[in-house]
Amino acid sequence: MRRRLLAGGAGLLALGLAGCRSATPNPDLADPGRLRRIAEARWPHRLHIEGTPAGGLSGIDYDPARGEYLLISDDRSDHAPVRFYTARWPQPDAAPPAPTGVVLLQRPGGGPWPNRRQAIDELPVPDPEALRLRPATGTLLWTSEGDVARGFGPALYESARDGRFLREFALPTMFAPDAAQRRGPRDNLSFEGLALTPDGRFAWLGMENALVQDGPVPTTSAPGGPCRFTQVDLETGKAARQIAYVPDAIPLRPLVPGTYADNGVSEILMLDAHRMLVLERAYAAGTGNSLRLYEIDTRAASDVLAIDALAPGNHRPAPKTLVADFGALGLSRLDNTEGMCWGPPLPNGKRMLVVVSDDNFNPLQVTQFAAFEYTDRP
Repeated sequence: MRRRLLAGGAGLLALGLAGCRSATPNPDLADPGRLRRIAEARWPHRLHIEGTPAGGLSGIDYDPARGEYLLISDDRSDHAPVRFYTARWPQPDAAPPAPTGVVLLQRPGGGPWPNRRQAIDELPVPDPEALRLRPATGTLLWTSEGDVARGFGPALYESARDGRFLREFALPTMFAPDAAQRRGPRDNLSFEGLALTPDGRFAWLGMENALVQDGPVPTTSAPGGPCRFTQVDLETGKAARQIAYVPDAIPLRPLVPGTYADNGVSEILMLDAHRMLVLERAYAAGTGNSLRLYEIDTRAASDVLAIDALAPGNHRPAPKTLVADFGALGLSRLDNTEGMCWGPPLPNGKRMLVVVSDDNFNPLQVTQFAAFEYTDRP
């Protein structure tokens, strides 16, 4: 898996430990007025909840009716079947989130999703990455980055709160994998983010990196190709609109030149009907992690749903404004943060933004929760 620190060999282990440091923030970019840290907490490595190891937490959402958080694991049924956890965090500054249960997500027809060793023909092995609660229906939307090696593209699913499978949404053919790898999604670089509009009618699917035909992945010297963010009408079940978002160049360099580094979109979250927060997460081996939060207005970008391949001049990507560089927010460390949601309102009426990191089931990484007071721009 990406960002999993290698444990074999003393040199690689030392490099992995160095990779636990946080990148130095850029004070010229950070706006300390938009996010204020309220609390930070962790779960122990492989905390066991109802017989399953909690880890790989890649998506989070809050259910105000029940006062609990929903957390999806990106475990591809290797450690336990595809699942999400529930937890309560009523006083973030007083104690860590308290786990309350686990729900196994079911495959079509019932039963747990298979793992890669027991894969079933005509059925993908999901790679879960994000989830959102639909308050009006009490159901859950969740994404999978797909099973590209076996010919299954990324997916958007809907499940009942008890895990029963309800439906899979039809997606544009551009997301179908290509055996020749000349177009379509890259393996493990597709639907990393999921957002729901406040009226509950539309979902946005956020790509981590560009489709093959749209451009390259980011490097330390150049931004990546445009990621497609796709708006899905939940009433019709069809894609309604699509915009382009350009991720930054990798903002930090690996300790040893030529070793692993990446950057991409790890989560998206609606501010209102049209404005969206976009979290970019980067990692460079031996140097650490970078987390930057941006704001975009989806109306400021052109609709690219009908464009087969994005290229300069044939579309207008969404302009972005930096909200915060997490390296300047006083966290004890930065890790592989992939989940982001709105928590309950704060006593002063402001919003609480909650994030969680995916530890990749790696003892050198952490499952980190952080809560912030969010101040909207004037």
